[in-house]
Amino acid sequence: MMFTSTGSWGLYKAPLSKSLLLLPTVLAVLLTVLLPQYQDLFIYNLQAVRQGKQLWRLVSGRLICLDLKDTFCSSLLIYNFRIFERRFGSHKFASFLFGAWILSAFVDLLLTEALRFMFELQVDVLPAGLLGPVFALFVPFYNTIPRVQVTQLLGHISITNKSLTYIVGAQLLTSSAYMWIVACSGLIAGMLYYSNKLAVQKYLRVPEWVARCGSVLLEPVLSDSEPTAEAPLGMGATLDIQRQQRMDMLDQQLLLSQLAHFRRNAQQQQAQTGLLNWNRLFPTLRHRGQNRHQEGPQPQQPPYTHPPDNTAVVEEQVARLMEMGFSRMDAQEALRASNNDINIATNFLLQH
Repeated sequence: MMFTSTGSWGLYKAPLSKSLLLLPTVLAVLLTVLLPQYQDLFIYNLQAVRQGKQLWRLVSGRLICLDLKDTFCSSLLIYNFRIFERRFGSHKFASFLFGAWILSAFVDLLLTEALRFMFELQVDVLPAGLLGPVFALFVPFYNTIPRVQVTQLLGHISITNKSLTYIVGAQLLTSSAYMWIVACSGLIAGMLYYSNKLAVQKYLRVPEWVARCGSVLLEPVLSDSEPTAEAPLGMGATLDIQRQQRMDMLDQQLLLSQLAHFRRNAQQQQAQTGLLNWNRLFPTLRHRGQNRHQEGPQPQQPPYTHPPDNTAVVEEQVARLMEMGFSRMDAQEALRASNNDINIATNFLLQH
């Protein structure tokens, strides 16, 4: 099962996210298990920054997690947030992380000074690692990823496609006493950069030449091959549930492949046949539950009466896709083709 419904296919087209998963994790394990004598160099010690003028700790102390639990939780979040690298591109994604990393360092200092001045609370050491940018990514996650209800617990608690991400973030937030300071700094930095207050995106960005060098040197090594259409089924489910899951996946794969084929050949088909019948290209999925007790999808289906061509789309869902950066035409096409299923429409638009 996917971590959320907003992304799939592993780390395909996300080389920067892959490097952020591999390098800090490997270094964290080395410092924790094999080289603990060097951990002092990577402690995020604000007292040493203020009094000892060890400004280099603002860099070394904010790169590698010294707690394996923090490493695990932040890696899960980075893996889930890889969807933004696919959407924005590696250069813009790197600029967001860099800007949030710089801004969160200043906010860390301001918050700790405010706590000392207002409450006489002296904070000398904060949790180490690339935590500020990780918490900053919750800002675009909250604002741009559609919230789709998956199920309900006890009839009142709503479980959505974003719930697991917030649970992991809450687990990371409670891992140490002063993690809330780092979280607040990251969220403030993310809001400043995402809203482009004070034109920070103009000044805090990765230079073009750095992005090009990274693309030439790192992308061939870190890029993943294009995934296959196969996906694992839920384990531990009953035979009927597994069959239904398999049919759902086949339906979705067929829908996405047909929509991709249509978009590649739209102009030629319009020249030959005029107006296209969307529902002929994309049969409805409503009757798939009738085959739940069959062994699998049958190669031949009975004749199907197509609904009218002017299938209406939900304007609220169109608006949500447009807020994510897609054009109105693409959003309408994807929603019509997916029978107003915003999950399928979002996945297709992000992957093509």
